[in-house]
Amino acid sequence: MKSLAINFSESLIKKLPSSINTVQNKFGDLTLVVPHTLLFQVVTFLKLHTTTQYKVLSDITVVDFPEKEKRFEVVYNLLSVSYNTRIRVKTFVNEMTALPTMSPVFPCSNWLEREIWDMYGVYFTQHNDLRRILTDYGFEGHPLRKDFPLNGFVSVRYDDVNKLVVCEPTELTQEFRTFNFQTPWSLNKN
Repeated sequence: MKSLAINFSESLIKKLPSSINTVQNKFGDLTLVVPHTLLFQVVTFLKLHTTTQYKVLSDITVVDFPEKEKRFEVVYNLLSVSYNTRIRVKTFVNEMTALPTMSPVFPCSNWLEREIWDMYGVYFTQHNDLRRILTDYGFEGHPLRKDFPLNGFVSVRYDDVNKLVVCEPTELTQEFRTFNFQTPWSLNKN
């Protein structure tokens, strides 16, 4: 089985020589790492070529690594029903880099890209309806980013006296502290 995956990955590299940065094969799952500028071409090839036939986009996921220059790892999970195989296509972008929309190739990506835009702030060029989907339209920030504050920027509460919902800026009562989790107690036994 591993030799089939290796042969398949080598054939993909031959067919897309300048488009694939890295091929990873962990636990039988094939992952292609591609530059964000060639993502649309690679995904289109994987869907339409007769030897791949990845016609189902099952999911798009994002992982945030704020310490890296390209902090967002965007992963497209594809399924080939014809060959009963799965493949992942990864790319890396930062806050200022946009990805091409996959809506012309996979119409289901419309909602997934809207969710990624709402939660992480990854922008998709030529998306026909890129607006918030899980948060309010006036919401500030992107809540699944690792640097988003845990309590948010605005607190919402119901004012019983005025009988309405009030939005006010969050105020913390103490300064931010970091903890080193070291104990001052001696652990030596006498």
